[in-house]
Amino acid sequence: MKVVSTQKPLNVLFLCTGNSARSQMAEVILNRLGAGKFRAFSAGSQPAGYVHPMALQMLQNAHYDTSKLRSKSWEEFAGPDAPQLDFVFTVCDNAAKEVCPIWPGQPMTAHWGLPDPVKAEGTEAERNLAFADTLRMLSYRIGIFVSLPFDKLSKLSLQKKLDEIGQTRASTSKEPA
Repeated sequence: MKVVSTQKPLNVLFLCTGNSARSQMAEVILNRLGAGKFRAFSAGSQPAGYVHPMALQMLQNAHYDTSKLRSKSWEEFAGPDAPQLDFVFTVCDNAAKEVCPIWPGQPMTAHWGLPDPVKAEGTEAERNLAFADTLRMLSYRIGIFVSLPFDKLSKLSLQKKLDEIGQTRASTSKEPA
C-alpha cells in the first residue's frame, strides 16, 4: 500500500520561527541529498528577514548552493498558489508549539527540533561549532529521510519513521573497534 507517490518530486517544508538558520540549512541539505526526488523549502512564523551570516558561511564552506536562500513567512506556503506539500517538519521547539496554518494537501508532519545555533554564546569558534553541529545533525537526519523506502511503508509506519528521525542523534566520536 503506497502512501506517498514518488512519481514526482516530493515537496518538503522546514519550519522554524525566524527562518534564519536551521530551516534554511535543512532546505539546502535536502535539495542536495534528495535532488530529483525532493524539493525543499523553508519558512518561519516570524521570519527574521535575513539568513544568518554564520549559517550562510557554514553552508558555503560545505559547498552548498545558497544563492536562492531568503527568509520567508510560512504564509507563502499556505495559500492557493503554494506548492502542494507532502511533508512539513518543524526544526525548532517554538515553531512546533505554534498553531500552524492549514497546509494544502494535508502533508505528513514531524518535529525534528534542534538547539538554535543563532543563540550560541562564546567565542567565534564556539559559535561556529554550534552551526557545524546543526549542519551535522540536519545532514544526518535528512540522510535517513531520503533513504526511507516510501513505496513500501504504510502511512502509520512512515509517520513512526518520521517521528523516530526527529529523535536521532548523530555520533560525534568513533567507538573503538
